[in-house]
Amino acid sequence: MSKRFDAEVEARLRADMAQIIARYPDDRSALLPMLHLIQSEDGYVSPRGIALCADVLALTRAEVSAVATFYSQYRRRPNGEYNVGVCTNALCAVMGGDIIWDKLSEHLGIGHDQTTADGKITLEQLECNAACDYAPVIMVNWEFFDNQTPASALDLVTKITNGEDVKPTRGPNKVHTFKEVSRTLAGFEDGLVDEGPGAGPQALAGLKLAREHGWSAPAVVGEE
Repeated sequence: MSKRFDAEVEARLRADMAQIIARYPDDRSALLPMLHLIQSEDGYVSPRGIALCADVLALTRAEVSAVATFYSQYRRRPNGEYNVGVCTNALCAVMGGDIIWDKLSEHLGIGHDQTTADGKITLEQLECNAACDYAPVIMVNWEFFDNQTPASALDLVTKITNGEDVKPTRGPNKVHTFKEVSRTLAGFEDGLVDEGPGAGPQALAGLKLAREHGWSAPAVVGEE
């Protein structure tokens, strides 16, 4: 990879960065979405991306790198087109997450934070997907695949490997690529917010019950 972006690409990135910076009272606060923007171009936080962020924000490359190495969503080497994260935290693990992880790792021939030779899949062992009511859960580019089994998980990665679209349980009608999702995380609308359900029946069970019984939260003490 070149040590610098092509002039046309750099100009486009600088224009996008200017839009990001305009959202914040302090320019430095724009660094996190700017790093996602770099990933949308290079598929990871590349050295040339770090240099560009540093130049735009008048920071040192060391300061930018310190942020990029702190947060797990920023990759320091090329990520796969699809990031497959298997939750192996307590509840998902006892519900089968550990078995799913072992099956996928064996099937793909890679371990944690490793990428298949064709560049399609990066496999990640996650601590928690914040969806315990749907355990065990897999996330593909941060979209949910709920109530997984070893068989459904193997079918999922096989479809990805074969270049087929995969549809999450909740969210958009298909999972978009790591680069495309990274641009969304940078704060640029993808137009997919109204696609698919945002929540499943398990997550809404309490709300449904409260409405059926006319329950509401108690008033705050001192509230008029």
